[in-house]
Amino acid sequence: MIQISLLSPSAKADSLAYQLAYAAQAVAAVRAGHALPQALAQIFARSDAPAPARGAIQDLSYRAMRRLGLTDALLSLLANKPPQPDVLHGLLVSALALLVEDDEAGYDSFTVVNQAVEAAAISPEMSFAKGVVNAILRRFLREKATLMPQATKTPPGTWNYPTWWIDRLKAAYPEQWQAILHAGNQAPPLTLRVNRRRTSVTEYLAELQQAGIGARQVGPYAVRLDQPTPVQQIPGFAAGLVSVQDAAAQLAAPLLDVADGMRVLDACAAPGGKTGHLLELADLDLLALDHDSRRLQRIAENLERLHLRASLVTGDARQDDWWDGQPFDRILADVPCTASGIVRRHPDIRWLRRKTDTAQLATLSAQILDKLWQMLRPNGKLLLVTCSLWPQESEQQAIAFAQKHNAIRLPAPGQLLPTADAEADADHDGLFYALFQKPGA
Repeated sequence: MIQISLLSPSAKADSLAYQLAYAAQAVAAVRAGHALPQALAQIFARSDAPAPARGAIQDLSYRAMRRLGLTDALLSLLANKPPQPDVLHGLLVSALALLVEDDEAGYDSFTVVNQAVEAAAISPEMSFAKGVVNAILRRFLREKATLMPQATKTPPGTWNYPTWWIDRLKAAYPEQWQAILHAGNQAPPLTLRVNRRRTSVTEYLAELQQAGIGARQVGPYAVRLDQPTPVQQIPGFAAGLVSVQDAAAQLAAPLLDVADGMRVLDACAAPGGKTGHLLELADLDLLALDHDSRRLQRIAENLERLHLRASLVTGDARQDDWWDGQPFDRILADVPCTASGIVRRHPDIRWLRRKTDTAQLATLSAQILDKLWQMLRPNGKLLLVTCSLWPQESEQQAIAFAQKHNAIRLPAPGQLLPTADAEADADHDGLFYALFQKPGA
């Protein structure tokens, strides 16, 4: 259970203090083992934060996650002992994340300090610590030139990742590990998938231009906005002209080369981005499966917005009690994984994952693949997708699966490493693709 505390009635939602105070609670929730999106959702549900404040709170929280290794290293130098309670730690790292970036965040240093002190004052759990916040942050400003080199001597402070994560990347990608870490620390672009049933990329780019929104085409159906924009302000989003989907994720549906009338299974389907893309490509008898009925509701909402239809079923992909026994022509298996390839979108993942998660999730995914293979018709195709960078979950999984089932491996991208180049088309998350065909009967 995430603990959310409301701020003093005197708190003003348009102030940095208000936004830092709630960002501190979100960061504290991650420290307690909760996912950041879940923590923010509960904060927004309980508080009266208006839309602009919500955007600012989210930005501060994500910024803190991307700088947590460095800010924790700084706190170890600035404080005699770890700040308690956790929300105080959350406030200090959120403020330090702004201060280490100088003017990049748009706030001058003394405003950040003063507003951080005010954030403590309006927070029931931190009002006792106003002096502590003031002393720590002002000392950082005085000694920044000395403290920063000390804090970046160790890998977590240098790269803002756990040491085990860095070591694993070095082993798997000895030539690219630094570029991968760098990409994961960048804020991602907003990439849209154009719904080919409703419009074309050319027509939609013209609509964006008319609205004064800069964008470029980065894939067959992919359009990347020059500046991230709230979905409510994206032309045609509510009408189903476009969906938000990373360029790498948009490769999945075309790889299955679906055709009208095919029976298709999207296993582990939530939140439904690939489900929608498949249905945009062909008229399918598509079943979207997920173990969480609440996540299926999100798929239903997305499909309704896109004016598309699918059968939605709650079930465990490791079992077959939900299956009617009729084989599928195509199966999309976006299996559970550590999500190590999408940390720029979910920077809390690096701090929530443990070294042992990889083996456990690889075992779970192998069980799912074994069961799904039984449901595929002869000559049918199964696409294995993960958003992981760890070979145990991706290439090693694909090799073992092909050997076990005598599956024919077809051309597919394999491991895509995350890239962050705003000036090039190569700006996408780190996903893995392996395509298999079942031998004919």
